[in-house]
Amino acid sequence: MAPAIMLAADAPRLSSANTGFMLICSALVMLMTPALAFFYGGMVRVKSTLNMLMMSFISLGIVTILWVLYGFSLAFGNGNRLIGYNADWIGLSDIGLTELWDGYTVPVFVFMVFQLMFAILTPALISGALADRVKFSAWALFVALWATIVYLPVAHWVWASDGWAFKLGVIDFAGGTAVHINAGAAALGVILVIGKRVGFKRDPMRPHSLPLVMLGAGLLWFGWFGFNAGSWLGNDDGVGALMFVNTQVATAAAMLAWLGYEKVRHGACTTLGAASGAVAGLVAITPSGGAVSPLGAIAVGAIAGVACAAAVGLKFRFGYDDSLDVVGVHMVGGILGSLLVGFFATGKGQSTATGVFYGDHGFDQLWKQCAGVFAVLAYSLIASAVLAFLLDKTLGMRVTEDEEISGIDQAEHAETAYDFSGAGGGVAGGATAALAAAQTRKVDA
Repeated sequence: MAPAIMLAADAPRLSSANTGFMLICSALVMLMTPALAFFYGGMVRVKSTLNMLMMSFISLGIVTILWVLYGFSLAFGNGNRLIGYNADWIGLSDIGLTELWDGYTVPVFVFMVFQLMFAILTPALISGALADRVKFSAWALFVALWATIVYLPVAHWVWASDGWAFKLGVIDFAGGTAVHINAGAAALGVILVIGKRVGFKRDPMRPHSLPLVMLGAGLLWFGWFGFNAGSWLGNDDGVGALMFVNTQVATAAAMLAWLGYEKVRHGACTTLGAASGAVAGLVAITPSGGAVSPLGAIAVGAIAGVACAAAVGLKFRFGYDDSLDVVGVHMVGGILGSLLVGFFATGKGQSTATGVFYGDHGFDQLWKQCAGVFAVLAYSLIASAVLAFLLDKTLGMRVTEDEEISGIDQAEHAETAYDFSGAGGGVAGGATAALAAAQTRKVDA
């Protein structure tokens, strides 16, 4: 067949609608990092709250600068199957304001900033596994090195047009491999190196603020619509709308499934379970939502909700201290969501590829998904463990045992999240004064 000839009239033109949509989606994805900070911050003990918040917030600063200097070039520049490079993108020095991204209708700058928000969020996800025990300076350096050595190559594999996983046909709509498996496997690699918290499996380590957890989960759910629907870079063919719908459907199904598992297994439906189940559904639909139907999204969410709820308990069985269940939710959820594409892909969404339950019922797409999943898992796990080992042997990754016991907030940030002293009046001061007055009346009587 003779090659098609693109006429000038057929060439993509800048779309103000798609550009505005993508800028809004970029802002929504940016919101997910503070939302994650709230989600994680509520799950830790009071003495670690600020450190947990800062472990997410610092990624906003570090990764933004790295992305401008060289990150975007290495992740999305035309290079080879393993890594990219575009000299014009080093420092974003030679990009036209209206230059379009790779045949789409949005400027390169818009695609660049959208992907920046993904790059910021991914290392922040890892922090939840390391709560209570990592030096902030060591964590900041880890973020910079991990983003460079692990995230940038994996993003290129999965999303760049010349990346090996992209060329193979691995479906990852918005980050099941590049974001969630990548972060979850990294978390497992690091905690195997740095070890457990003092008192793991002995002392109570319950969330100090479940309302904060629910706030964070709600904001994550909200921001995830930009994360997922925006990854189609527009909605001229309806695929972005399909992803938006499937994001809501799968998240609802996962939350209900997690709560059902809790009720059967433990006799109660908890707020922490509702929040964790919602996040598990969001994780699982991220790679698959553009390829499955809404009924398929219900199946993906329900499977992820039950499987992730069961997986979070594995840390007690196998003895690895995944503080806030990053491995159980993000790694397991990402694996399931990516592999389930091989079963539930309808061939009517982002591509014509079909899963085992559709089309000719073949296993071709499933094998491709397996290749992407296990390559990213192995690379991230090993590279992250080696990186953590080197930092631990040079700078030292952990705070001292005394600092961990007394509270990492005070040791690393010279602050505490809440002031219960009553100094300066307010609610705490009023309560203290009322108590003192009551005791005085009792003595006088």
